[in-house]
Amino acid sequence: MITLTGTGKARTCDGVTRRDFMQVGALGAVGLGLPQYMAAKAAGAVKTDNDRACIMIFNLGAPSQLDTFDMKPDAPAEIRGPFKPISTTTPGLHLSEILPGIASIADKVSFVRSVHHGGAAVHDAGWQMLQTGRLFTGGVNTPHCGAVLGYLKGRKTDLPPFAVLPHLMGRGGGNLPNGQAGGFLGKAHDPFVLNADPSQENFQVPDLLPPADIGTVRLERRRKMRDVVDQTVGVFESTENAALLDDNFNAAFRMMTSPQARDAFDLTKEPTAVRERYGMTRFGQSCLLARRLVESGVRFVTINTFLTVFDEITWDIHGSKPFTSIAGMRDIVAPLYDKGYSALVADLSERGLLDTTLVCNLAEFGRTPRVNPAGGRDHWPQCFTCGFAGGGVKGGSVVGASDPIGGVPADRPVEPADIAATIFHSLGLDLEATLPGPAGRPFPLVDFGHREIHELFA
Repeated sequence: MITLTGTGKARTCDGVTRRDFMQVGALGAVGLGLPQYMAAKAAGAVKTDNDRACIMIFNLGAPSQLDTFDMKPDAPAEIRGPFKPISTTTPGLHLSEILPGIASIADKVSFVRSVHHGGAAVHDAGWQMLQTGRLFTGGVNTPHCGAVLGYLKGRKTDLPPFAVLPHLMGRGGGNLPNGQAGGFLGKAHDPFVLNADPSQENFQVPDLLPPADIGTVRLERRRKMRDVVDQTVGVFESTENAALLDDNFNAAFRMMTSPQARDAFDLTKEPTAVRERYGMTRFGQSCLLARRLVESGVRFVTINTFLTVFDEITWDIHGSKPFTSIAGMRDIVAPLYDKGYSALVADLSERGLLDTTLVCNLAEFGRTPRVNPAGGRDHWPQCFTCGFAGGGVKGGSVVGASDPIGGVPADRPVEPADIAATIFHSLGLDLEATLPGPAGRPFPLVDFGHREIHELFA
């Protein structure tokens, strides 16, 4: 991360300093523009010009597949849990009674019920794998799918190509990277992070506000003064660090002074009925904001349903405090999620944006088939469900199947690398392409032997 401070100093992550005039905060992810995109296209990394966007909903904490998307009503009570299946808009497809909103848009969603991974059963291992397609090993921090898209295609407007709402993931218990960064592509491809709760009455985006000691007029003056200062700082100006600072400063200034950027983040422009449709919760308003950002040219938005498994009620239903109970999932977690997610898919469809926007519904793992003594379910990476809508995906289908107790895949096993390949395929990237990896070595976009989940696409 690069911090440009109002007190007149800037420092890169490797310790290089220079004079500067404003605080950019989380604006590392400015992306590059048309020249980089044309180079990537010429090299074959960009396969099509479909110009699709992606909204990734990450269900931090991990929903129980047996209580949501892959119910087993004929299993014993200690397996099936307390909830009943309900019909959906897809004939023959049943979901949990705690998800009536998603049941109403199930014809637009395809569910993959055979996802699994061999990583540790800790949250941040799963976060890394599902968002990057790879396990964090050997110190190699693989970039998030959104960072890869931003690297290859750049930004389209004054807004950054990749954003995370409302905050980055917090602690996960495994002391591992959370996967929501530019990784070996560099800090310039980290996401723009909202760092605010869009459901708050006086919601504002911190990085669209000039520092308190610099008004907008003075901000423009300091931008002009910067050119004069640049002539006096010597050899630094010819370094890569200087170029990175220049790119970030210019993009930050452009975003901070852009009417388009301010408009995209302005939820007061939405009718009250639309905001209420999504739910006046942090997650619901993040879903609405994601739709607005995609409309305004952001290529990839990740929404964290929750922020950490330690300090709030989440999908992490171990059953006893400080974790969530199954009743807490039913009464608190599922309603806000069901409302926001179903509203997002329906709204995109009604606006004609679903075909050009892939909506992924992911989690780090599933939950144990058997209810534990505390009345909850524990971590289970051996089998879980992910969902996809839009972006060329044919809705109303089920790919793969779990065994009779939802414990392991029984048909069409799917791994995190296949999930990443599916996202890249929808977004028009060449799965055979490589990235500039650690030590300058070519790094395959997708692990060898993994492809998109072809059954999802018409």
